[in-house]
Amino acid sequence: MAYITFFTRSLGCGKETKSKIFQCGSINHIKNRPLPVQNANFNMFQAQKSIKILGLSFFYHDSAAALIVDGYVVAACQEERFTRKKHDASFPKRAASFCLAHAALDINAIDYVVFYEKPLLKFERLLTTYIRVWPRGLASFIYAMTSLFGEKQWIEQKIRQELGYRGPVLYTEHHYAHAASAYYASNFDDAAVVTMDGVGEFDTVTVGYASGNTMRLIRSIHFPHSLGLLYSAVTYYLGFKVNSAEYKVMGLAPYGNPGRYLIHFKKLIEIYEDGSFHLNMRYFAYEYGLTMTNKNFDMLFGGPPRDPEAALTQHHKDIAAALQKITEEVVLRIVAYAKNQYPSTNLCLAGGVALNCVANGKILEQKLFEHIYIQPASGDAGGAVGAALYIYYDVLGNQKQHDTMPNVFLGTAYTNDEIQKTLDENKAQYRELSDQELIVHTARLIAEDNVIGWFQGRMEFGPRALGARSIIADARNKANWQRVNLKIKFRESFRPFAPTVLEEHTQEYFDLSVPSPYMLLVANVKKDTIPAVTHVDGSARIQTIRRENHALYYDMIQEFYRISGCPVIINTSFNVRGEPIVESPEDAFRCFINTYMDYLIIGNFIVAKKDNMRLVDSDGLKKYLGGFSLD
Repeated sequence: MAYITFFTRSLGCGKETKSKIFQCGSINHIKNRPLPVQNANFNMFQAQKSIKILGLSFFYHDSAAALIVDGYVVAACQEERFTRKKHDASFPKRAASFCLAHAALDINAIDYVVFYEKPLLKFERLLTTYIRVWPRGLASFIYAMTSLFGEKQWIEQKIRQELGYRGPVLYTEHHYAHAASAYYASNFDDAAVVTMDGVGEFDTVTVGYASGNTMRLIRSIHFPHSLGLLYSAVTYYLGFKVNSAEYKVMGLAPYGNPGRYLIHFKKLIEIYEDGSFHLNMRYFAYEYGLTMTNKNFDMLFGGPPRDPEAALTQHHKDIAAALQKITEEVVLRIVAYAKNQYPSTNLCLAGGVALNCVANGKILEQKLFEHIYIQPASGDAGGAVGAALYIYYDVLGNQKQHDTMPNVFLGTAYTNDEIQKTLDENKAQYRELSDQELIVHTARLIAEDNVIGWFQGRMEFGPRALGARSIIADARNKANWQRVNLKIKFRESFRPFAPTVLEEHTQEYFDLSVPSPYMLLVANVKKDTIPAVTHVDGSARIQTIRRENHALYYDMIQEFYRISGCPVIINTSFNVRGEPIVESPEDAFRCFINTYMDYLIIGNFIVAKKDNMRLVDSDGLKKYLGGFSLD
């Protein structure tokens, strides 16, 4: 508590709140305090015919670039899709180049480049943390300082060097970027705003209010007390990769009994009525070490962290279940607090915790808000969008507009000529079809129980495949759950698949009364006719589709419905375990030919595996299989 109080007072807060952890004044408002920016000043912020802003997030995980033109998101993508390194944290040079090329812009046509957090504030947090835990953490301190002073502190120089940019470089705070990515992308004119993640500069949770083109985050929880880091710590203990596999823990939770370990979690976290919380740091090592948990944590849960290749036991499943239960309790209390403080009918959510679609479903069930908008790229990638939107609306004072980000199809697209060139270079046999033939043929192939790689239109922004870079199959065949998991995705058998449903048929199949276009809500399944997308607890992570969002994908499912009577299909991301979603025709063909997919539908071309068996790379297939058995 002393550390949190000190930081609050250092920003001139005055009185402390009655809340145990929520503090006032811990937000550095970009209008009220000078930006740590060189070669830029607010006299430059004036009305222009067209304002072009490039938002960037990088150096931590999921680096990305986003281009905003006159307040609208015209292009956005993650660097991982180009480098093929999952969760790539490197400078998003290729992503930024794509955004500029898409809009036919030179880098110096950009009015402002904005970074999604403030490096000096992050440095302050790291320094004060290491002072507080000293003498523990020397190795971690040396690693962090080497990283910071080697590159991460010199953001402006890196931007200018990599992009050749000569204009103003600006910074937002991390949680303001998250909050702006949700509010300014929503169609709300006002909203309560909640962000939750691991940690930004100091904040791990923020609560505030937005109206028109103004947004203020008023309450916050500070590091090391973090719901996101608690989730990541347990992810680490369960043998999964931090900042990458938290969603696996969410998928594992329904197999467990939360009651078995809830009392253990009560020792890890103290939760207060307003949703604020306090972690017992004697169980965690992330403040001072290079691991997330310590021996006290091991003793509490009866042993060391699970080896990533070891079998998952009921013990691990029960821990996952308890973690998810605690997470939902905290999230619901924070959201209720936000409603109490800022009585809007609208709620905006962002930050990595907002990707916990089970918790999101619980928020919906509470009916505290009439409308909820969750940024589809809620993690750090979405910070690139939010940073740029915050500058355009809040800082420059432009009037808030609607439909600034009407969908997530903001990435690369390829012409039929480019696709055909790739197929020819790979010596593939294929057929070319008209759009209507493609729709009918694909629907029939799904009905005949084929698994299909589907590559159409602009790539999705964010972690979910939503009908542009997807693997699709029949949801009515329960065997497809394991078939796609083990023989196509080469991933753990417990992981569920999401359904895509025609929006107008949602309530026939799911206990869900609102659209869910981004797979960010979990609800119960009403019918037993779609077992391949029904999780062990009877729920599903739902994507609803309407024609204006992706006409070809919608029309194909509509045709499948016409011939099968079912408006639901399996939709999972077009990739295999350990790789990002495919970006290019080459990525798609390589993934298709080295897995057990039956067909590739790419642009207007159909590629059948049975016609291309001579191209299957047995060594490549073994690489993808990892340790999985296909017997």
